[in-house]
Amino acid sequence: MFERKVKNFINVDPLQTGGKLTEEAKKALVEWGDGYSVCDYCSGRLEEIKNPPIYDFVHSELPEFIGCDVARITTGAREAKYIVMNSLAKKDAYVVLDANAHYSSYIAAERAKLKIAEVPKTGEPEYKIQAERYAEVIEETKKYGEVVLALVTYPDGNYGNLPDVLKIAKICEEYDVPLLVNGAYAVGRMPMNLKKIGADFIVASGHKSMAACGPIGVLGMKEEWESLVLRKSEKFKNKEVELLGCTARGASILTLMASFPHVVERVKRWDEEVKKARYFSEKMESLGIKQLGEKPHNHDLMFFYSEVLYEISKKAKDGRYFLYKELTQRKIHGIKPGLTRFFKLSTYGLSWEELKYVLSAFESIIEKYKKDG
Repeated sequence: MFERKVKNFINVDPLQTGGKLTEEAKKALVEWGDGYSVCDYCSGRLEEIKNPPIYDFVHSELPEFIGCDVARITTGAREAKYIVMNSLAKKDAYVVLDANAHYSSYIAAERAKLKIAEVPKTGEPEYKIQAERYAEVIEETKKYGEVVLALVTYPDGNYGNLPDVLKIAKICEEYDVPLLVNGAYAVGRMPMNLKKIGADFIVASGHKSMAACGPIGVLGMKEEWESLVLRKSEKFKNKEVELLGCTARGASILTLMASFPHVVERVKRWDEEVKKARYFSEKMESLGIKQLGEKPHNHDLMFFYSEVLYEISKKAKDGRYFLYKELTQRKIHGIKPGLTRFFKLSTYGLSWEELKYVLSAFESIIEKYKKDG
């Protein structure tokens, strides 16, 4: 029997804080855990299954939640990005993406045989993506080939920065370039609405930010792109080519649906999550641990730079693994083993009590090693 030894720890891993299963999702996981479980009820298309009510979820509840015309379930956010890129790809064409983009955005573009033009980020300490640079990069890239898509990461998975997505969408509209918003760390954590943003596509991650077991993703789009992106197979008339006919075929979609009412409610408390993140950042800086990225910070994902912990690691018995071991002893999980100088974490979903406990843990660790000399 494999046991997850950190299951009762305070979890600050950005990959997991927004994906923790609700009690309803845990029950769905057990009930629908058999492989291909929903296929018992399928007549050919996942989103057409009415019992369990996947049809209502995909065609009504989900589009309303993310403000799109058409939605589909994918096997992950990266697959959703690839579906869009492969649909729009042309020979020698470009995708423009931000320098904070997740590696899977680059790989999706490569797989779709698109060339890549990068919108640069500013330097330390903010590493921001400036909206106006999209215009510059699109303008320059058009000299070498057609720009078929732009992508903005909102927020990015390193610093938790939130670019001015409304301004970026307006710029892309002026250049007649469709915009894809990678909301893997946004949809399900904070309010997101494709129509209000003015973009063409949005992707989400169920297992990162929508309390699903995953891997599972969401793709939303404007109606005008449906016939291209969701085109049907010539031979198997009811199968959508880019989705390879079907995607999440079991517990992942049922846990996504089971958690959905909870997710809808929790995004309404986003202001409280931002307040907690800013408080945490301020207190960490008082310990000599510097938060990189935008300030004041607008997301729960944060990146820290710590000379004080790095210096301790040079002398500590456990070396660069000392921080991981000290936090583990205090039942705190989520900072990768071996990281002391640079690390990221998330405060999403933590109570104020848990937040203060994590802060006191960092403080006590630093004090302990100061005393030890």
